[in-house]
Parts: sequence; C-alpha cells; structure tokens
Amino acid sequence: MSRSVLLKTFGVLIVGALIFLPLTLNRYGIYIMSLWAIMTIAAMGLNLTLGYAGQVSLAQGAFVGLGAYTVAIMMSAGFGFWLPLLIAIVITFAVGWLLGYPALRVQHHYLAFVTLAFSTLVFLVFRNEEWLTKGIYGIMGFKRPSAFGVSFQKPIEFYYFTLGALALASAFMAWLVRSPWGRAFVALRENPVRALSLGVDTRRYTLMAFAIGSAMGGFSGALYAPLVEFVDPTPFTLALSLNLLMMVIVGGSGFFFGPFLGAAIGVLLPEWLRFAHGWYLTIYALFVMILLIKTPTGILGIIENMIAARKTRAASAARAAASAGLDKV
Repeated sequence: MSRSVLLKTFGVLIVGALIFLPLTLNRYGIYIMSLWAIMTIAAMGLNLTLGYAGQVSLAQGAFVGLGAYTVAIMMSAGFGFWLPLLIAIVITFAVGWLLGYPALRVQHHYLAFVTLAFSTLVFLVFRNEEWLTKGIYGIMGFKRPSAFGVSFQKPIEFYYFTLGALALASAFMAWLVRSPWGRAFVALRENPVRALSLGVDTRRYTLMAFAIGSAMGGFSGALYAPLVEFVDPTPFTLALSLNLLMMVIVGGSGFFFGPFLGAAIGVLLPEWLRFAHGWYLTIYALFVMILLIKTPTGILGIIENMIAARKTRAASAARAAASAGLDKV
C-alpha cells in the first residue's frame, strides 16, 4: 500500500472518530472535545504568526479573551450570535494589526516581552473594568447560537457546531499557507533581509501575520463564550497564552497539522491521565518537558526527520547498487 493511500486512510479514520466518537461520550467528554476544537483554532492562528511568519507572540490568550468578551457583552445586551462573532473577528484583527507594529522594530525575546505586556494589560482590563466586563463576577445570561432554525443548545449539537467551525478555519488556513501569502510568510521567517531583497513587502506581511493570527484567536474566543456560557477573567491569564504556545511547539511549529496534535496533547492528554488521580498533572508536566527536550522541532518535526532519513538511506543504497553495477561492467 502506497504512502498516499495510507495517509488518506488514516485521515478518514480520524475524521470518522471526530464525528462518531462523541456519540459515546458523556456530557463532560463532549465538552472536552468541543474545547479541543476551539483551542485548535486558536493554536492555528498562533502557528501562522510563529510557525510560518517567525514572529514570537505571548498574546494569543488575550485575543481569545477579547473574542469571548465581545460575544458575551453583546449577546448579554440582546444581540444574537452572528453579529458579535463578526465584530469579534474584526476587533481582534484590528488590534492584532496594531500589535504587529512593534514587530517591525524588535524581534525574538524583545517582541515576546512586548506581547507579554499586552497580554497582562488586557487581563487587567478584563478584571478591573467592571462597567464593561463585570470584573471578577463575570458575564452570563446568553445562550448558544442557532442557524437556519437549527439550535445548538445541547452539548452534542454544539460540538458539531465547533467541529464545523474548525473545518472552515482549517480550509481557510490550508488555502492561506499554499497561497503566495503563505510563501511570503515562510520567506519572512527564514530570512527577512533576503525576502526584502526579493521584493517581499516584509512590513505588510509582518502586520498581516499578526492580524490574521489574532483574528483566529478572536474566532476561537467567540466560540468559547457560548461553550461555557459564562465569561470571567480567570481563563485568560498569561497561562493560556503559554499553553497555546506549548501546543504549537509540541505539535510542530510551522506544520499545518501541528496545532491539531498539540491541542490534543494540551487539552485531551491531561484528561486521559486522570486515572493517576493526584499525580496526573505531574505526569503530564514531565511528559511535556521530556518531549520538548527530546523533540525541539515537535512531534511532526521528528516524523519529517525520520522520513527524510529513510529517503536518504534509500538514495544511498540506490547509488551504491548503481556503483556496484558499473564496477562489474
């Protein structure tokens, strides 16, 4: 069986599991699967900013929070879901564009400090501006969305809604990274000076990387609000940004499917380890630490290196056989 057939078969099995497995889960299990889909979207946005464009950001959790609060505030004021969703995406895109300006002047850990300060500022606004966010008391009183007469109130119905949103986000990201924009982002990551010499507008693409990645975070947050049906500042601390960063790096930064795998490790793995009771978080932390030490390029990076090494050995064996044949002649 060829490699392409194996990949297609594996993909069909994964999609089938995502569709049918939740039917066998309880309410909490469905919630965890929905959370995985939502965090995967946020990680995809960060993967675009970090993995493809090479811009370090510790603010993705803040954009998830901005999207969640936009939807929560507007829905609690009587709006439906779809207009707040659109506004959340527009706001996070605009704020992400503005946050991209420091990336034009500072790089690497300096840029990380800038985005860290922004993340802290956004959290303080969530917690202290009670006139807008209700502070530590949070916002409630809004329901899950409906579309074309179909309600997504039940957990399983909302899971399929988030799965559809993930499919749309994946299709958009697949188009983006294969477009000339995607190639420009990779050129920006590999060598900004060379990219500029080749005519790539590095300024515009840096801003676009931040803006689109941030909008993906806002989209994720807009889905998170109706999932939990209660929004308060607690989930949107720096820990969320670090967790999303871990998802991208562990899954494989710069790989399309890296966020899917990284989110599975970040969201699902701790739940699978609950059989260890009080030790499950310790086991999870050790697993992630060892994984990052052994595989700095992420899990998909290891797989790619193994495939490349196998191709190299096969090519070397073919050259050796050809050389032996020539010697006999």
